[in-house]
This record gives sequence, C-alpha cells and structure tokens, in this order.
Amino acid sequence: MGRRSIHTADELKELILVAATELIERDGLAGLSAREIARRIGYSPGTLYNVFENLDALVLTIEARLLDRLATRLAELPQQDTPEARVLALARAYLSFTHENPKLWNLLFEHHMPAGKAVPSWYQTKLDGLMTRIEEAVAPLVDTRDPIAPKRAARVLWSGVHGITSLSTADKLSNITAESAAPLVEDLVSTYLAGLKHQHQA
Repeated sequence: MGRRSIHTADELKELILVAATELIERDGLAGLSAREIARRIGYSPGTLYNVFENLDALVLTIEARLLDRLATRLAELPQQDTPEARVLALARAYLSFTHENPKLWNLLFEHHMPAGKAVPSWYQTKLDGLMTRIEEAVAPLVDTRDPIAPKRAARVLWSGVHGITSLSTADKLSNITAESAAPLVEDLVSTYLAGLKHQHQA
C-alpha cells in the first residue's frame, strides 16, 4: 500500500487503533505486529512508535476502549427491583458482550505486561470500575460488618462467571457439558447469591 496523505496525530492514532483492532478480531493477539499494522495504514513500522511507546501500550489502549464499551453497556441496563435481579442482569449483559467480541475480549486475559511492569494506573481504574459496579450490586446480600465482604464476593462470583464465558468464547464449553453458557451462568449466579443471602440472614 502506498503512503497515505499526511494525517494529524489524532487521526494517525485512530488509524493505528482501528487496524490493530481488526487484526486482533481476525487472528487474536498472535496476529498483531507493528509491520502488519503499518502495511494496513500505509506508514512505516517506526511511525507506530511515534504514537505508542510500544505494542503493550497499543494493546492496553484497545483493551481500555473495550472496557469503556462494556461499562457503557452495563450502565444502560434497566433498573431491577432486587439485588439478585441486578446481579443476574449484569451477568447476562457480560456474557452477551463477550460473545459479541470473543477474540477482542480474550485479549484482556491473553495479554501480559513484561515481567516487573505493572499496568498503568488509568487502566487499573477502569478494571476497578467494573468490579465496583458488581460489588455495589452484591453488597445488600453480604454481612455489612465485614468491610471486605462485598469486594471478595464480587471477585469470587465474577471469576466463576468469567470462567464459563471464557470456555464458551473459546468454543471449549462443549468439552465439559452439552449446555450453553447462559443457563450455566444463571445457575452459578443464582446459587452463589442464595448462599450469600443465607449467610447474611443467619
């Protein structure tokens, strides 16, 4: 591809992000390379590193956009009458979202920062925002005398939900069950929340 006309910094950043996202959606993280991104947008590979420090920074930006889309989806859910209904609605929306973007969503868990390097604080804030929404939903069902109970319950529950969704988006769920992901997620959430509620009322 020949070099395109000169773009502004913002336009170039968007071109890179769109090209990288398309590659990941097609081939997963393994298909991502600076050379292929550059070929698609008509610039040299070195141009990418004038916009992003490295491929990790590029991938984190793509992941952050995906987290923003998920946050918007969850924020737009209709209000529910009970904590149980709220958590189930979050789980259903999460499952639906992951199936719409399977390779892109799996990127969040396939991509690892180099050894000894943590994710940036702005990125961690986005992850924390997702968990806070779940913590707020489960809080009425846990013992409020334990300040870390909502945080622990949210992470235990969502680890289970994510396990089912990951198997499903990777087409591996059929290896262990003939059921689809949706009833398994609902069963997991309902059973776990019933246990939390029983502990709270005991």
